[in-house]
Amino acid sequence: MAGGGGGGGGGAPKVDEPQPHPPKEQLPNISYCITSPPPWPDAILLGFQHYIVMLGTSVLIPSALVPQMGGGNEEKAKVIQTLLFVAGLNTLQQTLFGTRLPAVIGGSYTFVPTTISIILAGRFSDSDDPIDKFKRTMRAIQGSLIVASTLQIVLGFSGLWRNVARFLSPLSVVPLVGLVGFGLYELGFPVLAKCVEIGLPELVILVFVSQYMPHIIHRGKPIFDRFAVIFSIVIVWIYAHLLTVGGAYDDASPKTQASCRTDRAGLINAAPWIRVPYPFQWGAPSFDAGEAFAMMAASFVALIESTGAFIAVSRYASATPVPPAILSRGVGWQGVGILISGLFGTVTGSSVSV
Repeated sequence: MAGGGGGGGGGAPKVDEPQPHPPKEQLPNISYCITSPPPWPDAILLGFQHYIVMLGTSVLIPSALVPQMGGGNEEKAKVIQTLLFVAGLNTLQQTLFGTRLPAVIGGSYTFVPTTISIILAGRFSDSDDPIDKFKRTMRAIQGSLIVASTLQIVLGFSGLWRNVARFLSPLSVVPLVGLVGFGLYELGFPVLAKCVEIGLPELVILVFVSQYMPHIIHRGKPIFDRFAVIFSIVIVWIYAHLLTVGGAYDDASPKTQASCRTDRAGLINAAPWIRVPYPFQWGAPSFDAGEAFAMMAASFVALIESTGAFIAVSRYASATPVPPAILSRGVGWQGVGILISGLFGTVTGSSVSV
């Protein structure tokens, strides 16, 4: 009895510890996930390809906004350099300290309507010098971005956003991310239509190389479908350069030449060889309450878009389900990214590149 009692005292039932979430199964036709990164040569090429893809956003936004602000090719080149530099900083801090998911943080179209309203504000029309008007407008955009960043910083780092993130499921995220992606067609196809003889072949070649070439040429590694963007851009740029050199656009209108020729952007000649952007490079920011509140509304839209994109990225990366607290932390660091965009002067805020 005594021995049995002693044995019973030492054999208390062990409490089962909760098991961590298992990683999701890797989706079909996805070669790499968060636990199986690509080898360095592939990683460098894939990173360069992603840089080319997001270069469209980084070039289109300044190309559309800077001339309206009064800037020329030199200012446009500097804003593009700043936007790319800040995108790199924000991506690094998001992957190291935020959600730690493989999500690229770049310039966002969500902030463009608010930015245009600031550009068209009457308080900058009294300046006769276009460069002075550009700098004053840029400083006003910087001030509104700095104020707008506080919304995401407070909601993210205080943990308030995790209470909202609990109600987000894949069923609600799929339409959200899909609609954000479809919204970009409205911005992309008008640009394609400006020079359809170059834009349309780019689309056709991209689809052909990514969808049909792997079935025609069988190789051990999926080269064509993985690097389709690089292949198609190289082919179409050579084709566009041959049209330019051959004089196909010599008698075309100035607008057609600006859209189709490969020597009309003016960015290469205007850009310095080496330039490191720095905070307040356009001067001290100026603040206006109305503009700041309008930019905060845009920041809230970007916040919702990015939350859905984080969930989508985690599924593509075969990661564990993202806890609401991690989503909230990622939103906080995205707010820091918008703050950095405001300090450097990128003409737009930042969000996850969908």
